[in-house]
Amino acid sequence: MKASMVWRRAALLALAGMWLGLAGCNTVAGFGQDMSEAGHAIKKAAE
Repeated sequence: MKASMVWRRAALLALAGMWLGLAGCNTVAGFGQDMSEAGHAIKKAAE
């Protein structure tokens, strides 16, 4: 396979993953809340 095809597929996979991740949060505010909760969970696990 050519290198350009590999990069194109990697970019498409990254874009699809990002799109699905944001779709799960529904809004930018929801994404912020999810990130905050993840931070709290990591902090609790570290203690």
